[in-house]
Amino acid sequence: MRHRRQGPSTARPTGTTAARVYADRSAAGRALAAALREHDWVDPVVLGLARGGVPVAAEVAAELGAPLDVFVARKIGAPGRPEFGIGAVTAHGPVVVDDQSVRILGMNGADLDAAAARERKEVLRRLDVYQGGREPERLEGRDVIVIDDGLATGVTATAALRALRREGPRRLVFASPVCAPQAASALRDEADLVLCVSEPPHFQAVGQWYGDFSQTSDDEVVALLDEYSRGAG
Repeated sequence: MRHRRQGPSTARPTGTTAARVYADRSAAGRALAAALREHDWVDPVVLGLARGGVPVAAEVAAELGAPLDVFVARKIGAPGRPEFGIGAVTAHGPVVVDDQSVRILGMNGADLDAAAARERKEVLRRLDVYQGGREPERLEGRDVIVIDDGLATGVTATAALRALRREGPRRLVFASPVCAPQAASALRDEADLVLCVSEPPHFQAVGQWYGDFSQTSDDEVVALLDEYSRGAG
């Protein structure tokens, strides 16, 4: 598929505040793909954030005729409240920390370092499973579109974008079917373009905007990557 070329864009759309509930991640991916195809891309590559972002990203990659790959970032959960993210790590990038949350919780540096090390170990395990010996896509000089199934606090997306910026992309984009407005606004300091299909004002959790928000498994991620690779070939 030929992609029309254009210079770097500084436009940062805010999306719409309209509440929209998606049947599942595939349906959300098709809605996101429709928004993304309105833009011009230069040698794009689509990266799904593991795990839930990969089914969404697969729909986008198919629509854009772009390669699909996976990127892994892990949330650092608060002590006793693993669902509450106080930071995030990637395989090799810097640790991202919400300083205010760390102060409120009274965590010391040793506790934070230990939690970050545990999550980084899991990042490396997942990468080994997902890549299966495949070489990751080259990112330098390309439009890199990072996709997740939703944006809540933005800490995981921030860690991913900071790590990917080191790879020298031409343009670094974050896109999601649904975003918390405050998180989307903050993320625009990290990405060249942030695109959200909707930014509902009464956002509480990503799952409230999906009919089916069942957890994506490692096996599903691998199957999607393998299926897409075969189709592209």
